[in-house]
Amino acid sequence: MRKLVASAAITAAAVLGLPALAQTGTVTAASAPGKAAMKETIKASATITAIDAKTRDVTLKGAEGKEITVTAGSAVKNFDKLKVGDKVDFEYVQALSIELKKGGGMPVARTEQAAATGAKPGAEPAGMVGRQITVVANVVALDPAKQIVTLQGPQHTVDLHVVDPAQFKLVAKGDQVEATYTQALAMAVVPSAK
Repeated sequence: MRKLVASAAITAAAVLGLPALAQTGTVTAASAPGKAAMKETIKASATITAIDAKTRDVTLKGAEGKEITVTAGSAVKNFDKLKVGDKVDFEYVQALSIELKKGGGMPVARTEQAAATGAKPGAEPAGMVGRQITVVANVVALDPAKQIVTLQGPQHTVDLHVVDPAQFKLVAKGDQVEATYTQALAMAVVPSAK
């Protein structure tokens, strides 16, 4: 059994990453000239088998019978409504979109936004957290033999291998690439049958 101490969002994200809980997932991808996008959705469920109100430890059991213990931080609202036997459903989504900006002109920058919502007082415990990071980078070099585009962002320079030859041909030195990474986690408690 593992014990994790974190805020509600980090706790739930950690739960999704552990093999103790049964998971299902889907990945979708799409592209158009100068654009590409990918989205992954992971769903997991567990059942509450023990609650320590004093320490706010909650033990969760996955479909395969493995258990983990997480500590519900102060951000977890309506903790007192949790009951042994309740089911906890998690859904984690991450997405990446990349768009070529011909000719450049945008400031090279990294921006981040975050948001969180929780259950209303008296409602069943639930919540959602998310963040979005956008980076604009300059195309500073191209290697046609290897189909490598070198991007210089506000903090790092990276080499990006472009698999599609048609997409690679669209890129020129002096262009820019805007990449947006989004992740969101939602969790809800389903009360056990009385």
